Amino acid sequence: MYDAALLYGSAAEQQSRVLERLRLANSEYVLATIHRAENTDDRKRLHIILGALGEIARDLPVILPLHPRTRYALTDQEHIHLASTGIRVIDPVGYLDMIMLEKHARLIATDSGGVQKEAYFHRVPCVTYRDATEWTELVDMGWNRLAPPRDIETVVEGLRDGMESSPSIESPAFGDGHAAEYIAGIITGSKGGSHSVVRRPVAVQQ
Repeated sequence: MYDAALLYGSAAEQQSRVLERLRLANSEYVLATIHRAENTDDRKRLHIILGALGEIARDLPVILPLHPRTRYALTDQEHIHLASTGIRVIDPVGYLDMIMLEKHARLIATDSGGVQKEAYFHRVPCVTYRDATEWTELVDMGWNRLAPPRDIETVVEGLRDGMESSPSIESPAFGDGHAAEYIAGIITGSKGGSHSVVRRPVAVQQ
């Protein structure tokens, strides 16, 4: 996964123009995602998350690519106005655009498992509004923090703490980005990990 983050992170820098389209400056916005059923299907939790993001949006733009499940939940629960107040709601974006938004955010706020790791790969602090996370090592390292959506104040505090955090760059928690080379070397019987493979940005249809 880290190999892919490095490869497509480079491709995103060359191919994505999402920051220009949205007129976003580097490290001057919060990227948010909401899609897990435990949050979208619970009226109270969804209200708390949106309320907290709305508070943060008073100080810094909050970009919310709206997942179809979340859009349906907002419409069904008549919360769509909450997502429109101070929060910049956009349509879902392609893979490279999402990576670009992740790489240049001041903070990532999410309930996604994968986005938590991608935030770390791109060295962007993350706040996860869930009761638990699969990636406890990222919490231990200070790159991620949990903000269970029990009340708006708890989530806002977590988001503000995340924006003010300066996690240290420690030894990579998920390898050095050359896992595919090591594996290929083992399979072919050659010396794995020689780093002889040249990384080339890959064109991705968005």
